[in-house]
Amino acid sequence: MASRLLRVCAALRGLSEGRNALGSMSFGPLRQSGASYSLKTGGIPTDEEQATGLERKIMKAMEKGLDPYSTLPPPHYPGTKEEPNIVPSINEKRLVGCICEEDNSTVIWFWLHKGEAQRCPSCGSYYKLVPHELP
Repeated sequence: MASRLLRVCAALRGLSEGRNALGSMSFGPLRQSGASYSLKTGGIPTDEEQATGLERKIMKAMEKGLDPYSTLPPPHYPGTKEEPNIVPSINEKRLVGCICEEDNSTVIWFWLHKGEAQRCPSCGSYYKLVPHELP
């Protein structure tokens, strides 16, 4: 097992020096290091340049000012019955945590169901579940 490991290490060392596994010279190193490669092509690509798929769609939506997955902090509402705190959800119900007092370390958890605004059982703030569509 140790001899196999030594042979593999020697072969890799030969590749990094520009030699193939048999010891003869090749036409150059098979790959360049990341820093030298990125400097030749104009630098390290940004997140926008290398994003693909769903990540790219999210970035494009964020550029337009949309918040497809509610990653930004929600707007603050007073929490009254007329202006309840808005909670977006893709389901019919959602678990909500309320920190009733600013200096309190206890979180009051309760289920919020679709429909009319509901009160926190501890402090009385109102919350309302609104449907949220995923892109």
